[in-house]
Amino acid sequence: WRFPFLSQFDPDNTGYISTEKFRSLLQRHGSELDPHKLEVLLALADSNSEGRICYQDFVNLMSNKRSNSFRQAILQGNRRLCSKALLEETGLSLSQRLIRHVAYETLPREIDRKWYYDSYTCCPPPWFMITITIVAFFLYNGVVLDRFVLQVTHPLYLKNALLYHPQLRAQAWRYLTYIFMHAGIEHLGLNVVLQLLVGVPLEMVHGAARISFVYVAGVVAGSLAVSVADMTAPVVGSSGGVYALVSAHLANIVMNWSGMKCQFKLLRMAVALICMSFEFGRAVWLRFHPSAYPPCPHPSFMAHLGGVMVGITLGVIILRNYEQRLQDQTLWWIFLSIYVIFVLFAIFWNIFAYNLLDLKLPPPP
Repeated sequence: WRFPFLSQFDPDNTGYISTEKFRSLLQRHGSELDPHKLEVLLALADSNSEGRICYQDFVNLMSNKRSNSFRQAILQGNRRLCSKALLEETGLSLSQRLIRHVAYETLPREIDRKWYYDSYTCCPPPWFMITITIVAFFLYNGVVLDRFVLQVTHPLYLKNALLYHPQLRAQAWRYLTYIFMHAGIEHLGLNVVLQLLVGVPLEMVHGAARISFVYVAGVVAGSLAVSVADMTAPVVGSSGGVYALVSAHLANIVMNWSGMKCQFKLLRMAVALICMSFEFGRAVWLRFHPSAYPPCPHPSFMAHLGGVMVGITLGVIILRNYEQRLQDQTLWWIFLSIYVIFVLFAIFWNIFAYNLLDLKLPPPP
């Protein structure tokens, strides 16, 4: 859809038209627009303090580009939405209801929800979380090991090339690949459930790039936290990445409690916290429980805490700024700098501290 004869409102070809003329065009031709997009255009007109609208901003909005004009409408447009809420719309198909449900589960602003609902095409699908889950659940535990899952009390527990072991910390890939090894069926099951229930909707809204960054940052922070704070223990499981996503999502709900209109949000938070607490409590108990096959140690629980710290710092910033440029966010750079400093500190710690402290490490597998 295009405005007819738009050039007549800009005879000097400046690239701008006044907000008054812009409003008159919206009133005259607004019925031809999608109602969700019309609300964004009205918010742009209401939030503009210079009394003029850039034609390129208008083109970007009409072509579904999340430009500065849209950010201006979201951040400064405080007017009351004139049409009914997305939740009140009827006659939607099953897929449309699913997209609407995801929007209300993850986004606190109504205008953001409507923009997401209007522009989401499921292309690409949430491939990252699904791929990580399939690899963890089937390929490694099922095909490579030829068994459903290895228990941590089994003597073969450490005899694989993926988990993190303090004696093999020079093999850098282990700081990431440990997520594909789990300490028992309950450990695997809880992580898979949280990963799919929380990670997939978040990826549908925020995209694979942002969610994979939070997930991988939580995984790396988890293994490095173990290498610094629990130096004699191995690490298994995807809890670092899962806890980063879940804690970021829960913190975002708490920070935007009044704007989150998802049903049963209190119940959902309680269930998530119970699952996380149960899995973390089990990890703590297992870490200090005597091993059935000494000197085979039990895995550390510090990866959970590393993931939580990433979630409530980097994760919250990423989820709060829905498809907006993180480069413009001061807090983003502060938390990213802290994360990089921690990673560098942990690397030097792994290089020098183990020899200086003269620790008694478990024998290599």
